[in-house]
Amino acid sequence: MDLAIAGLLCGLGGIVAGLIGVGGGIIFVPAMTIILSKGQVEAESTSLLMIALVSVIGTWRQRSYGNVNFRDAAVIGLLSPVGVLAGVVIANAVPERALKISFAMLAFYMAWRLLKRVFKTPGPGDSIPPLDTAAPDPGPTGP
Repeated sequence: MDLAIAGLLCGLGGIVAGLIGVGGGIIFVPAMTIILSKGQVEAESTSLLMIALVSVIGTWRQRSYGNVNFRDAAVIGLLSPVGVLAGVVIANAVPERALKISFAMLAFYMAWRLLKRVFKTPGPGDSIPPLDTAAPDPGPTGP
């Protein structure tokens, strides 16, 4: 039964991640710890592997739309293993409760930042016009 629930969680998490652009870990880690009763380190490790696999498919699809910046991806991809190694050492050294609290704080911070952006009033220098602004009239289009 755990496998069916895990499959359902992964499908739903993938859909949400694809629709709104959040990292899958923000969905998968809490789901694995709360619903599947996995430990924080196990959930984070499993999420990292899932994200690595999913990123290959996402990159392949987004490349056809011209949305992949290979230079930035190479820089991040080459430097990320250093951060991952440091994170693994820290995750194995601190109590699991501290990891859960840290993850929750990160999730709340990211939610706050997203909400702040959503409800921000666009200023004169912003490239996205407010939703209530009508498009300019193009004028007559023919003779």
